[in-house]
Amino acid sequence: MSSDGAVAVDIVVNNHNYGQYVCDAVDSALAQDHSRVSVIVVDDGSSDDSPELLRRYEDRVTLLFKENGGQPSAVNAGFEKCRGDVVMFLDADDTLAPQAASRAAAAFAADPAAARLQFRITAVDESGHELTRAPGPPASVRAGGDLRLAELTSPFEMPTVPTSANAFRTALLRRIMPIPESRYGAWGADYYLVHLSTLLGPVIFLPETGAHYRVHGTNAFQPSASVLNLQRIRSEIRYQEVTLECLSKLAERLHLDHPRPILSMSNLILRIVSRRLAPEDHPVPGDELPALLAAAVRAAQRRRDLTPIRRFVQVAALASLCISPRSVARRLAELMVFPELRGRRGETGSAGGGEISAPSRGRSV
Repeated sequence: MSSDGAVAVDIVVNNHNYGQYVCDAVDSALAQDHSRVSVIVVDDGSSDDSPELLRRYEDRVTLLFKENGGQPSAVNAGFEKCRGDVVMFLDADDTLAPQAASRAAAAFAADPAAARLQFRITAVDESGHELTRAPGPPASVRAGGDLRLAELTSPFEMPTVPTSANAFRTALLRRIMPIPESRYGAWGADYYLVHLSTLLGPVIFLPETGAHYRVHGTNAFQPSASVLNLQRIRSEIRYQEVTLECLSKLAERLHLDHPRPILSMSNLILRIVSRRLAPEDHPVPGDELPALLAAAVRAAQRRRDLTPIRRFVQVAALASLCISPRSVARRLAELMVFPELRGRRGETGSAGGGEISAPSRGRSV
């Protein structure tokens, strides 16, 4: 914190081949109404016109140009340059509301123990116009406070928002950085940052819109995405498996009591879907449907936020998926992974626990 009492906020913009959007992201970071904001832009080996566009900002931001190494490596490179009290990671196809930094700074100043903050987020189309009904991340979440127990009992069922709608206390984040790049690969920084930081302190929820999530042709949350993409599901499983391992190790390091192993119904649903529909490409060696179903029963028993009837329905649906003919199993999988097909809009990490609940999203790399 500076001598005048202002909380210093760093905004790290990570970009790869998003020349059509990156200027909007950087402009939104520079337009913050907070008195102490530093903007760091990391270009992760773009081959489009991004580098040329970004050089126009070299007198106003810290520019880093690196070889393409994936989102986690870009986030790590940007975080190394952070010197402020609070850091926000902005994806290059998203934008921030003008008051995002000031609201985050005030919230962290009011709660010295808080580790992470999440805003309300709105979805916009490629031109930046707000979408009233958009698939993917929820328009708002209500999760706040001490979420460590929820994180360690049903991590991917907790309401979360994409990276751009989060802010982190820098000093606490240093305890878990850098992100293990080799384990996550091209994407997955969202998983690591959001879930592991939850074990470091309370989470603040602000109901005001802090970021705008752009829905477009190269990210996962788009209208056409309500059809099973098994390759996408396998990627989600890999990110979740690494995150579960990192969560367990961090919980032990922090001496937090937690169930072993940490189980997530969302994770088990995806693994059952993958193992049932494409066993030859399933990413978790040794997975067998009976053992996965038994783990799902144990995971359901930990879901104290659900009624016994809802827990039973979840397990029964998974059992049906395991034994149904392939065509029926695929339809059941679609209904579990995309709840909007059941006549309501799906929300990331909703209490139903059947959605792809990660904040991560697909982008061309």
